[in-house]
Amino acid sequence: MLDDRARTLLKTLVERYIADGTPVGSRTLSRTSGLDLSPATIRNVMADLEELGLIASPHTSAGRIPTARGYRLFVDTMLTARPRELGVMPPDVAAASGQLHPDQPQRVIAQAASLLSSLSSFVGVVTAPRKASVFHHIEFLRLGEKRVLVILVAPDGDVQNRVIFTARDYAQPELLEATNYLNAHYAGLTIEEVRERLKHEIDALRGEIATLMQAAVQAGTEVLAEATDNVVVSGERNLLTVQDFGNDMSSLRRLFDVFEQKTELMRLLDVSSRAEGVRIYIGGESHVVPFEELSVVTAPYEVDGRVVGTLGVIGPTRMAYDRMIQIVDITSRLVGNALSTK
Repeated sequence: MLDDRARTLLKTLVERYIADGTPVGSRTLSRTSGLDLSPATIRNVMADLEELGLIASPHTSAGRIPTARGYRLFVDTMLTARPRELGVMPPDVAAASGQLHPDQPQRVIAQAASLLSSLSSFVGVVTAPRKASVFHHIEFLRLGEKRVLVILVAPDGDVQNRVIFTARDYAQPELLEATNYLNAHYAGLTIEEVRERLKHEIDALRGEIATLMQAAVQAGTEVLAEATDNVVVSGERNLLTVQDFGNDMSSLRRLFDVFEQKTELMRLLDVSSRAEGVRIYIGGESHVVPFEELSVVTAPYEVDGRVVGTLGVIGPTRMAYDRMIQIVDITSRLVGNALSTK
């Protein structure tokens, strides 16, 4: 627990460092904190904050900079940023929002990533809407000996095909019987619900029905896995100009590997999609972008009242969090509105 004096000095130090990018000394804090304290008194408080792990002193300067823990405390207890209504967006955000074209939904995701990057001057990331895990209709077609085509139709009309290889050859009448049975008993359920029901009903189903149902579940699982692999990243090169780590080529190389592979990014954004509103990960808290100097600000977006994806900004811990919160929050609603427009 910090007293009011220490909190005020920490808040001032973080804000000055975010604004200027240089270590903050006691004289600067004395002049800008609004507190009637001598530089010596401020140095004593700074020593306490450093002992708590909230600030650190670079070797090249007598000033201090916030640590990831200091940023965390600042964001959680001292930040006054609040999401804005779409009608009162900052001018630059309002002007840039025209980049999202509702009549071109297939481009909205790429445009949103670019929008996040241009507004933040950092990296914008957006996941494409997840495919619904509910199947409306399923069909099996014989392709040849021990080869069957599984056709999965989602409620929105999206069609996915998978070829499966079976242990024995099925005649088309058998496949038609399985098709009719599965549509009558399982249509409208999610893949997860079907999998759970199969655990209890597998013994009661005829052998060929059970085998084909398990194959259909596996095909549906593969469809979902492919659908969640679509992450759009924009503005990676912006990190090259960030003074905090622009010269650390080893860290940048590892970070660019994360952007390129996208699997870990998808995991982080998927976790964020299950939370309400904006989430902030500071200095490696995400375990996905494991760098002390980086933060991630994310928010889920909804289409017709259902969360279907996540977007966010990746940048240095020395970012203007109040502005990033507004950018991410407003963009999430703009994307949801654009994709909901038919």
